[in-house]
Amino acid sequence: MRTGIATIPLDYGKCPKWLFERMKRLARAITLAIVQEFGPDEFLKRISDPVWFQSLGCVIGFDWNSSGLTTTTLGALKEGIFGLEDELGIYVCGGKGKTSRKTPDEIRMFGLTRGFDFYEKLIYASKITAKVDSCLIQAGYQIYHHNFIFTKSGKWSVIQQGMNVENQTARRYHWLSSNVKDFTEEPHTGIVSDIKLKPLNLIAKESRENKEISTELVREEPKTFLRDIKLISEKSNSLMKQKRLPGFCEMELKDVEFHWHPLLKEKFDLKRLKKTIEKAHFLRPENFEQLLMTEGVGPKTIRALSLVSEIIYGAKPSFEDPARYSFAHGGKDGTPYRVDRKTYDKTISILEKGIEMAKISLKEKEMAKQRLWSQKKHLLGENF
Repeated sequence: MRTGIATIPLDYGKCPKWLFERMKRLARAITLAIVQEFGPDEFLKRISDPVWFQSLGCVIGFDWNSSGLTTTTLGALKEGIFGLEDELGIYVCGGKGKTSRKTPDEIRMFGLTRGFDFYEKLIYASKITAKVDSCLIQAGYQIYHHNFIFTKSGKWSVIQQGMNVENQTARRYHWLSSNVKDFTEEPHTGIVSDIKLKPLNLIAKESRENKEISTELVREEPKTFLRDIKLISEKSNSLMKQKRLPGFCEMELKDVEFHWHPLLKEKFDLKRLKKTIEKAHFLRPENFEQLLMTEGVGPKTIRALSLVSEIIYGAKPSFEDPARYSFAHGGKDGTPYRVDRKTYDKTISILEKGIEMAKISLKEKEMAKQRLWSQKKHLLGENF
């Protein structure tokens, strides 16, 4: 089972009230049925799988490849199980826009009122997953939706979405606590998308040395880093004025060859960068994760540190997009790839069982089944 990132077209507008009310009822019924049959941890595992999540959105009635599927499906789930959290053992926090920023408060509320002694760890997980997807996979997506779902046992899943207004797509990020060994190194258990970009990818194993040197740059005397980033900025600006960029170029910089780099066109605010680095230096982070979680450290600070780590010290980061093609854009003709039948059949099986067990009308069950099978027919063809 793959979990990770799904990229879908960016849509605008609002879900009609009549549809949302039905989505809430069906989401509640299917969740109750699945938790009763498989338990809350299995539901958490399933919802962290973009294939299963996308199918759930289709079953309860939303467009199969719309960015609105994420926000509306999770909104329907959160409202649908409201008041049943203790019975289910599942707690849904966060949401879209301003609601996403209330996630820590909602986690704390559940923790204090239910006596969960692990709620501070959950708050930390919520914050760092948002920061990782904002700062360590820099592909032009701004996070605007964040849901944190957890169980009584302390296991959790994060589903969050970012938008890229330039290419009009939304990218969805899936996390599952049992798969996270290191928040800053390949924490997603598989990443899927329908487009490939050239992001600064600091979650890749290949970027490990780059991150280690970035941390040392902060721990050591900030003047050295600030001098280096200033020198790089001046040299790159000079080369760009000479119209030698974009393209391949070399220059001497502390006897290190300097090649065309995606970050060379970056314009850094050196005064602001100086304040951030000095603050981080004062706190002396023990590792890159602590550096990332330092207040004020954002995407630009991370880019600056990564650039110096590579150009001055030769520690290259990865620029390979960690995303793979989304299942939603596979199909019977094999474009861009063939659907994984085994995974998809498992998805269908669990959702079908949930629909059958759900306490809803026969008509609603039949309509949900039709949507599910219509989606499978679209992907696998007439002879599925």
